[in-house]
Amino acid sequence: QVQLVDSGGGTVQPGGSLRLSCTASGSVISVVSMGWYRQKPGQERELVANLALGYRPEYADFVKDRLTISRPGNRATAYLQMNDLKTEDTAVYYCIAQTGPRAFWGQGTQVTVSS
Repeated sequence: QVQLVDSGGGTVQPGGSLRLSCTASGSVISVVSMGWYRQKPGQERELVANLALGYRPEYADFVKDRLTISRPGNRATAYLQMNDLKTEDTAVYYCIAQTGPRAFWGQGTQVTVSS
């Protein structure tokens, strides 16, 4: 079992930045990838970024070099640095950790981009 805690969301103006954090506990050693999905009202969750051990980061097309995912030392915490935020980035962002066939989700953190 893996437990995840999302944090770092908030309200920013267009062009602003936020850094999301995802801290895992439990069977952290079994986590092979960590990433984020986001969900807008009335829409399905969509992949934002993912980082698997031994692989390059994977980003959604809409990221366009504005976001950077990292997991220093492949330890328990992953980060999503979000720059040049746009109003269309407003959503609830959910951390995900995978241990082979199983996926675990964080509780989500709200990101609102508004002037």
